Order: sequence, then C-alpha cells, then structure tokens
Amino acid sequence: MVDISFKRIQQLAIPAIISGIAEPVLSLTDTAVVGNIPEFGKESLAAAGIVGTLLSTFIWVLGQSRSAITAIISQNLGAGNLDKLRSFPAQAVFFNVLTSLIILASTYFFSRQIFILMEADGRILDYSVDYYNIRVWGFPLTLYTFAIFGIFRGLQNTFWPMIVATTGVVVNIILDFALVYGIEGFIEPMNIKGAAWASLIAQAIMAILVTVLLKTKTKVSLRFKKTLHPEVKRLVSMWGNLVIRSLALNAALILAVREATSLGDNEIAGYTIAINLWLFAAFFLDGYGAAGNILGGRLLGGQDYKGLWSLTKKVCGYNLVVSAILITVGLVFYTPLGVLFNKEPEVLAVYNDIFWYVLVSMPISAMAFTLDAVFKGLGEMKYLRNVLLGSTLLGFIPTLFISKYFGWQMDGIWYALLVWILYRALALIIKYKNKYYSLARTT
Repeated sequence: MVDISFKRIQQLAIPAIISGIAEPVLSLTDTAVVGNIPEFGKESLAAAGIVGTLLSTFIWVLGQSRSAITAIISQNLGAGNLDKLRSFPAQAVFFNVLTSLIILASTYFFSRQIFILMEADGRILDYSVDYYNIRVWGFPLTLYTFAIFGIFRGLQNTFWPMIVATTGVVVNIILDFALVYGIEGFIEPMNIKGAAWASLIAQAIMAILVTVLLKTKTKVSLRFKKTLHPEVKRLVSMWGNLVIRSLALNAALILAVREATSLGDNEIAGYTIAINLWLFAAFFLDGYGAAGNILGGRLLGGQDYKGLWSLTKKVCGYNLVVSAILITVGLVFYTPLGVLFNKEPEVLAVYNDIFWYVLVSMPISAMAFTLDAVFKGLGEMKYLRNVLLGSTLLGFIPTLFISKYFGWQMDGIWYALLVWILYRALALIIKYKNKYYSLARTT
C-alpha cells in the first residue's frame, strides 16, 4: 500500500520545493545582483530578464523529459516492474543531453538576431548577447541534471535533488557577488558577464554532484546500451506532447516579455522583477505538485484510484495554504521586494503598479500547477498539451491583442496572463472530475 500520509507528503514536497526553486533562484540572484550594478544597472537588469526568459523557455521545453522519466519509473515501481527498467535511465539521460546540444548549436551563433526579434536594442542588446553566449553553455549541464532528478523522483526520492540544487544556489550566490562586483585586489568586476559565469560554474558543480550521488546512493547504471528499451518509445511520445505543451506555454511568456520590452526600458525592467517573482512562486508551488506527481504515478501503476483521489485533495489543499502564505509575504514586503532588484524610481513605479497581479494569481496558480503535476505523473501528456494550446491560443493571445487594441499597456499583459492561468486551472479540474474522480467512486 502506498503511503500518502501528511508526513510522507511533506517528506517528498519540502525537498521538492527547495530543489524546484533552484533555477528561479539562480535567475533571481542574477537579476538582483546585475540590477544593482552601479553603472548601467537598469540596462543590465533588462538584459538579464530577456535572456532569462529565453533560457527558461529552453529549459521548460526540453526539460519536460524529467516529468516523463519520473512518470515511467514511478508507474513501473507501483506495478512491481522496476527490475525491467535497467537500461532505460542511461538512454533517457542520453536523450536529454543530445537535445540540449542541438539547441546550443542552433542558437549560439544567432543570439544577436534572436534578441533583436525580442525587441532588444542598443546597450540592452549588447548585454543580452554577452550574457547569453556564456550562460547557454550550462544548458546541457542543466538538462543532464534534470534527467537524473527525474530518476530520483521516480524512485520516490526528492532529498538528494534538494541537496544538489541547494549546493548550486549557494555557489551561484557567492560567485555572483564575487564576479559581478569583483573583489578588490583579487578579481576585477565583470558586471553582467560575471553573473553568467557564476551560473555556468554552479550548473557544472550540480552536474558533477548529482552524478556522484546517483552512483553512490542508488543501483541505477548510466552505462549506455545500443538496444533501445521499450519504454524509450513512450518517453519520446510523452516528451513530444510535453514539448508542444511547453512551446505553447513559453510562447505566451515570450510574447509577454516582447510586449513589455516594446513599452520601454523602465517597463521591461519593472516587468522583469514582477515576472521573476511570479516564476519563483510558481516553482515554490510546484513542490506539493511534485509529491502528487511522484505518488500519483505509483498509485496509478497499482490501480488505486481511491488513494489517488485522496492524494489529489491533500496536495491541492496544501498548495492553497502555501498560496495564502505567499500572498501574505508579498503584501508585507510589497515595496522592499522591488527595491531588492532595482532602486531607480521609474522602474519601481512600474513594479508597484503590477505586482498585485502576481499576488492575485496565487490561488489560481496553486490549482493549475498542482493538477498539472499530478496529470504528468498519470501520463496524461496529450491532454496537458491540449490544455496549454487552448489556454495560449484561445485565452492569452486574444486577451493580449484586445488589451493592445484598447491601449491597456502593462495592465493588458497581466490581464492576458491571468486569463491564461485561469483557463488551465478550470480545464484540469474538469478533466480530473470526469475521469479520475469517477473512477474513484466506481471502484
């Protein structure tokens, strides 16, 4: 019988929260540090925001294989078939790294053209290219780490990913201050390039550490075998649906940052602060979703639908509590959070006008992100794909164009984002009720 007690869920969720916020914390650290560079801090902040959006797009799109790996391993664990997966993990990791290298090779030499398309120009464009051309080398390392995180999660373990992610964050913060601002007599200030090098070094350390832990703490082998494991086909199918899903998801985020960039330097800088705080909260909320993902896949493998319904109620409830805590913290530290990233009055004025949208979105995001994670564990990748396509094409984009037509500017961008999140939450609630809640009642 699968343990879905409060204690067990916390054992999975709390480490998952800590490890899940590693990537946004890396981006937030870069954003806060470069935004306070004495010379051209505003331009550096804008560049970090633009590049961060693009890299997050790549990570979210290709990193979805982590969820597929977790789902496959956890479902086989629940069905008692774990011994049959011996060659699968190495092939899954290889698949992840190969796709990341393709992206690296296809974007590195065209980074300037990419950022021009994102409405960057002048010094912001130059800084974006400098920052990206260093940080992008950490992309294969990140996807390698994500794949192994997926293996650990499938094995019902979120503790070791937490250790790796926490180490990466600490290293990144220390190096950010040392390389961006310099250390008198030892290191010359490198400004925005220093932030990029700090992230790259942290990602390399995380990749090394996660490899050591996998070899010493599990029986999983990374020895590659030429004969493809049967589950690789399912992995590719799941990954393909999740890639389309993530492309739709990130199309919305890129359109939003492009629109914000077109409004001016102060607007994109203020938007960068708000969206990074929203992304941080999103990954924070994903912790209990991760517990639902991990345990849900195992419950499905054992065909325990009543247990699945009980688990879903619990993780959704816990995340609504988390969202209330995030709202409270946001209200108490509303202004100081903005000052942490930039002190220019014009930038803070934009941030102060829009941060409340982030707070309003928290309960909706809690439901959307939790059910999204549960559905990944259940292998419902095709439906998740359709939900994101619908929310982007039928929700976000029409709302954005209507907002632009009426001249709502920054408010219009956030109207579109709120519609986008609400669509996702409602679609997932309806699907779960019609399928899995019905199974729980009839079995």
